[in-house]
Amino acid sequence: MSRLSTPFGFTSTAAEVLADVDLSGQRIIVTGATSDLGVETARALAAAGASVVLGVRRFDAGREVAAQIAESTGNESVTAAVLDVADLASVRDFVARCGAEPVHALINNAGIMALPELVRSKEGREMQFATNYLGHFALTVGLRPALEAAGGARVVSVSSSGHLFSPVVFDDLDYRFRPYDPMTAYGQSKTAAVLLAVGVTDRWRDDGIVANALNPGAIATGLQKHTGGLQTPVERRKTIEQGAATSVLLAASPLVDGIGGRYFEDCNESPTVTQRPDDYSGGVAPYALDSGNATRLWDAGEAFVANAVR
Repeated sequence: MSRLSTPFGFTSTAAEVLADVDLSGQRIIVTGATSDLGVETARALAAAGASVVLGVRRFDAGREVAAQIAESTGNESVTAAVLDVADLASVRDFVARCGAEPVHALINNAGIMALPELVRSKEGREMQFATNYLGHFALTVGLRPALEAAGGARVVSVSSSGHLFSPVVFDDLDYRFRPYDPMTAYGQSKTAAVLLAVGVTDRWRDDGIVANALNPGAIATGLQKHTGGLQTPVERRKTIEQGAATSVLLAASPLVDGIGGRYFEDCNESPTVTQRPDDYSGGVAPYALDSGNATRLWDAGEAFVANAVR
C-alpha cells in the first residue's frame, strides 16, 4: 500500500486546505475548542460552511469562542456544549445532548501534556491516558450511531510526534508499578490516539466510518506549559493556522475520502520509522499502527467504560 500524498505540505494552512470545499449541511464536533489549535480548526470548518459543535470544559469560554467564530465567518451554526473528556459522566451527558443528529466528522482534539506529577482521573486512571485516549474512546463509541447516520463519517485523532516516546504499556497503563514519567505517559497516550483510529477503521469501515490520526506539528501553545516551552528548532515550528491544516484535511477534504487507519503529518501520510529520530523529522512507529495492539486497546477501553461507575 503506497503512502497517500496531497498537494499540501508543511506550510499549508487550514484555510488553504478547505479553499474549494463546501461543508454546507455537514455537522462536525471538535473537542478542546476553546484555545489554539481547536479554535482554528473549528473556525476553518465553519468558514467552509459546516455546522460546528465545540466540546468544551468551560461553557462560558466556549460560548464566547463560538460567538467569535460565528462573527468572523458569517456562519451562525457554531455552538458550544460542555464536555470534559477526563470525566466519563460528562462524556455521557455530551453524547446524550449532541448525539441525536448525524455527525459527519468528530475531531478528537482535546489533550494535555507532560503533567509533572502523577494525577489520576475520577475513575482512578492516569490523567494523560484518561484525557488523551479513554475519554475520546468513550466519546467516539457513544457517537457511533450519529456517525453511522451521516453516511460516510470520519473520526480524526490528534496525536503527536510524542507517540515516539512510548508504546502503550498494556500491563501498566496507569503507572501502578512503573515510576511515573511525564513524557512516557504522554507518549503512551498519544500512541493510544493513533490506535483508536486504527480500531475505528478496522471495526466500522463497512458502516461507512473511517478514522485517521495526525501530528499537527510543533506549535507554541499552552500545551507546553509543563515542559518549559517549545523545544523544536525554529525552522520546524508552525503557526496555529498551519497546525490545523492536517486536522481539517482528514475531517473534510475529498482527497482522503475512504482512507482510514493511517497517520499523517504536514497534510501527507507519514513514513514508518524504526527508531525515534533525533532531527525532528517525524514519522510513525510501527507499534502505533498495529492492528493487534489496536484490538487489545479497544478491549481495554470497552472494559473501562463498562466498569466505570454510572
